[in-house]
Amino acid sequence: MSAPLNKELRDKHKVRSIPIRKDDEVTIVRGANKGREGTVSSVYRLKYVVHIKGIAREKTNGQSVPIGVHPSKVVITKLKLDKDREELLKRIERGREEKAKRGSGD
Repeated sequence: MSAPLNKELRDKHKVRSIPIRKDDEVTIVRGANKGREGTVSSVYRLKYVVHIKGIAREKTNGQSVPIGVHPSKVVITKLKLDKDREELLKRIERGREEKAKRGSGD
């Protein structure tokens, strides 16, 4: 489940989208909650939605329930970088370099 990066992160990492995960900071760009920001509290892979802290609705009995947002309708504004994520970005960069070498050798 990937989500697009914002312009600054896209320029910095040279990647358009990256798999979304808990603790990434996002902005919603579509729907009724457009423009709202928050941190990803959970990634619900079965339903293909992410839950964002602070974005919930009240049930009739007063209980608060998180609203599921499709990952394509959010933009990642801050990545939670750890060694696995950094390795993913390096792997993408190495793949691009290999492709460029193959393309120029013809």
